[in-house]
Amino acid sequence: MIQTSSKQVSNRSSLFTVLDIGTSKIVCFIARPLANGKAEVVGIGHQVSNGIRNGNIVDMAAVETSIRSTVESAEEMAGENVRDLSLCISGLVPESKLVSFDVAISSNQIGDTDLKRAIDPTWLHSQQNDDRLIIHALPINYSIDGNSGIKDPRGMHCGKLGVNMHVITTSIGAIKNITACVNRCHLDVDSQILGSYAAGLACLVEDEKELGVVCLDIGGGTTDIAVFYDGELVYTDAIPIGGTHVTNDIARGLSTTLSFAERMKTLYGSVIPSPSDDQEVIKVPLVGEKDDGENQISRSILVGIIRPRMEEIYELVRTKLDQSGFGGDEARRVVLTGGGSQLVGSQELAAEILNKKVRLGTPDFIKGLPESVSGPGFSASVGLIRFMINQKNNRLLEISSNTEDLEGFSGFIKKWFRDNV
Repeated sequence: MIQTSSKQVSNRSSLFTVLDIGTSKIVCFIARPLANGKAEVVGIGHQVSNGIRNGNIVDMAAVETSIRSTVESAEEMAGENVRDLSLCISGLVPESKLVSFDVAISSNQIGDTDLKRAIDPTWLHSQQNDDRLIIHALPINYSIDGNSGIKDPRGMHCGKLGVNMHVITTSIGAIKNITACVNRCHLDVDSQILGSYAAGLACLVEDEKELGVVCLDIGGGTTDIAVFYDGELVYTDAIPIGGTHVTNDIARGLSTTLSFAERMKTLYGSVIPSPSDDQEVIKVPLVGEKDDGENQISRSILVGIIRPRMEEIYELVRTKLDQSGFGGDEARRVVLTGGGSQLVGSQELAAEILNKKVRLGTPDFIKGLPESVSGPGFSASVGLIRFMINQKNNRLLEISSNTEDLEGFSGFIKKWFRDNV
């Protein structure tokens, strides 16, 4: 698979590869950038994830096998071998911190040199504990002599430049474990993006990000939170509960197999009771019993198992938002995505508990992406493609303009972390 052969290595050509390693599934897309700034998917691989629990690796050999199988499927479909890829960091609990500081300007007018000096990545890394790794350092806005809310200060005159940064870190041990599994497949990680950030890029419209919105990516083992305000990612967090916990509750409560519990959740699951639930009967095979060993339950019992767990997820999210200061009017809208968001009534329950307007977010359609892998469960993977397209456009801009300052100061930060992390 991954050994270089006579086939062209995709990342050395115009193709690029993205890999999303989640608790419930692993997804690999091989895509080709198009002239209109979008992408066409030419290779798809996805399968059930093994060796991961609640976002953490518990069996490296099983994870390695899953990655190999997933990437091989995408390679076979694309007719290309891959070597480098971009990795979606899902399931890990990030630490979100806003950092503000001022720097004196050597001249009256702010230039590229002043911006680069204003945020020295070496200084950022020196502020981190040994067990934390910076995933993203995102500039939010700037201030000129105390006047805040400035997007791009280049060309302006001042004596003091203020910078507001959103620094996102995660456990360096967890990142090393994931990277090691990828490397054991003879693959190299070219860049990384947080899963909640990627899901937001895939599902949110620009007006939502400007006005304030919470993106909830309900995955298999975790629920990832991302808050966007004034067009920027300003807060992110995660809770270690997701759709797999709902499946486990059903299996334990009804003494059935995990596979049938997942099937029941998909076909009959709901978080809102209806008058007809007591009349609808579901046959449930009992775990360990012979073929004739089954039980019959009403749909209301199934709803009674699912709803408390979903309530717990939304209540924990509400607590996280309140503690962060974004539980009020800063973000009056919520977008649900991820495989766990597709339960009947999830939007209504989230709106009731979070006291916000809620919609279901699906990723924008990308050319070559079939309907089976374009639903909410693949939002983070599609968002990673969008992130890579933006990065590629930035590189093209760099070549054409012969400058490192891509898309302003934000481009400079992205380039530094692409080259050094």
